[in-house]
Amino acid sequence: MQIKNLIVIFLVGILIPRCQTAPGNADFSFDQYKIEDGFEMQLIAAEPLIQAPVAMDFDNEGRIWVVEMRGYMPNIAGTGEDNPNGRISILGGLDKKGRAHHAKTFLDSLVLPRALALVYGGLLYSAPPNLWFVEIDNDRPGKKTLVDSTYSDAYSDPENQANGLMMGIDNWIYSAHSSSRYQLKDGKWIKEPTSHRGQFGITKDNFGRLYYNYNPTQLVGDYVLPGALISNPYFKPKSAVNQKLTANQNVYPLHSTTVNRGYMEGILNQDSILKEFTAACGPLIYRGDQFPADYSQNAFTCEPQGNLIKRNILSFEGLKTTAVQAWDDREFVASTDEGFRPVNLVNGPDGAMYVVDMHRGVMQHIISATPYYKKSIVDKKLDTLLNAGRILRIRHKDKGLGKIPGLANASAGDLVSLLESNNGWIRDRAQQMIIYKQEHQAAPGLKRLIEEGENTIAAIHALHTLEGLNALSFEFLEKVAASGKPELTAHALLLLEKYYAIDNIKPFEKLAIDLMNRNDTVVNLYLALSLGSWISASHETFLPILAKLSDTYPDNAVFQEAVMSSLKDQEENFKSYIIKAKDNKTTSEIRDSLLVQTIRNKKDGIINPIFIQKKPTVDVLNKGLNIFRSVCSSCHGAEGEGIAHAGPPLNGSEYLSGSGARLAMIILNGLKGPIHVKGQRYEFDGIMPDFRNNFTDDEIEGIIVYLRNSFVAGESKRHNLRPKAIKAEEIRKLRNKPSGILTEKDLLEMAD
Repeated sequence: MQIKNLIVIFLVGILIPRCQTAPGNADFSFDQYKIEDGFEMQLIAAEPLIQAPVAMDFDNEGRIWVVEMRGYMPNIAGTGEDNPNGRISILGGLDKKGRAHHAKTFLDSLVLPRALALVYGGLLYSAPPNLWFVEIDNDRPGKKTLVDSTYSDAYSDPENQANGLMMGIDNWIYSAHSSSRYQLKDGKWIKEPTSHRGQFGITKDNFGRLYYNYNPTQLVGDYVLPGALISNPYFKPKSAVNQKLTANQNVYPLHSTTVNRGYMEGILNQDSILKEFTAACGPLIYRGDQFPADYSQNAFTCEPQGNLIKRNILSFEGLKTTAVQAWDDREFVASTDEGFRPVNLVNGPDGAMYVVDMHRGVMQHIISATPYYKKSIVDKKLDTLLNAGRILRIRHKDKGLGKIPGLANASAGDLVSLLESNNGWIRDRAQQMIIYKQEHQAAPGLKRLIEEGENTIAAIHALHTLEGLNALSFEFLEKVAASGKPELTAHALLLLEKYYAIDNIKPFEKLAIDLMNRNDTVVNLYLALSLGSWISASHETFLPILAKLSDTYPDNAVFQEAVMSSLKDQEENFKSYIIKAKDNKTTSEIRDSLLVQTIRNKKDGIINPIFIQKKPTVDVLNKGLNIFRSVCSSCHGAEGEGIAHAGPPLNGSEYLSGSGARLAMIILNGLKGPIHVKGQRYEFDGIMPDFRNNFTDDEIEGIIVYLRNSFVAGESKRHNLRPKAIKAEEIRKLRNKPSGILTEKDLLEMAD
């Protein structure tokens, strides 16, 4: 009997941590939230079910999987972030309102997890620096595969690490703050270079273009499909990728705002209200079918520091995408609750929009948090809001939520039909399911959808589904490219490049000439983008075509970049051709400049940085933070407040805001007391040792950068009293000066 009781106790001890049951903040109210007329917000999950969520995804049953970054800034000093308390949870037990009533832990003991994606029947997730794929076995982790050991930088702060993990329409998985993309093909993980994009969050439109942002820039995007502009390793595109889609960065919070650089002129208005984006993240192109029609493919961006969500209306004109704010005086969602921290937005299988609300007080990481910010947070007691977190749903009041189809047991025919859904989430998942299950019997239906259907978006999905099934051919793509639908033709042309061969040169040449005769700008752009491999196979045939395309758009930088991308190893031949062509009366300064630079890059061996395999690096601020925490804080305190008998305060010390050379000399040579800081005398036992043999010049530069950023008061920075930075090269010269433990008298004799 005793053994049975012990077994029961043991099992309870295992199961309780894996599954928490609670309604989750039953008293939650939206009284502090203002949302656009006609919409409503609903609480789907809250603490204690989840804490500090930063990313989410839906499985085939419509359940929500959540990344919980519980270790982020556990206190105002940022200490303890390396505790393995992060986890990935599954929300379940949804009631009629969609509210979760229990959470099951799928993975735990993670350090600052960042992102996840439910793909290939398993879970892809980031736990810096690694990217992992784990099989799912009855809601438990199965076989685990290391996809990339350098996915993100383990030494970087959480605000600047790869994240996102979004499956593109082209069957590649893309990330923000990364120049790599991933795919599981024939049982093997593939990693390829791609253009570096954004800071936190990534999304796509129905055509397949990617969008992202940077903290001060709410919406950035590519004018072309991913991967289309990087065929030439000696050319780096600038005009067609990473484009700011709107110059308008204005925001309209409902209350005075606590932001890191609030002391700087132009950040806050006279009422201390944030004027422009300072923490843009988690963008979303709405591709659902529950909002009104004029919301389709609108762009939404989170601003957690301002406690709001912005709406922009996209326009697709020619080769450019632009964005205009929906309103000049309000936001789609705004709140007076300073704990409302939207960090990610997700299209739902029911057609609604889901909001990942980290819901906490401290949002600025210690590595860049200023004294101004830390004081403001403490004064408002926001540093005490640590263990909350919410998933919210935004829906339109006048339309019901869509029904989630039974994807797991859907037939091949049913999945093909779902590619015509008006809900982008359903189309994406149907495409993935056909490829994951390798439903080759779906191929005839997919081809009919492309050849006979009127839905171009569905046809694009079907085309890439066939690619994922290895069921494409040159002849079929040739027919699709000639179909007359410009967007579908664009995708077909990019896929056709994989089928270049001697036997296909003549038919592709005829296709290219026929397409050019249509004078369609989109078709011509993707024809130019797709010619690289064909030119390599027969430059005599295809360089004239590329030259004619270039001459058609001489003043269009996007088009000329497409030309450069397709020239790989043919730059000199192209230059000779355009010079010798007797009928060429068109000049293009843009093309000529790009061509000269590309040829020079090739000669000097300068390639696009995305093709360089780099080891993880530590930036200056992170070097300083790591050294401060491991060495300096033991005497000066985690917040630079000083420790009695050990070390004087750094926070606000005139020695930090003064001469960089003097500060470097203290680190190089050591210091003995007493010393005065802000007029107060400090005695400290022992002597601060010299660290000239402990730290490199780069590391000392990092220490100084971190100390000044964290402990020099905002008042000094506001009045442009921020000291001039000191570089590693200057520190190297200081090592040759006479050494010896310094005193306060020595410091006073040094120039400030």
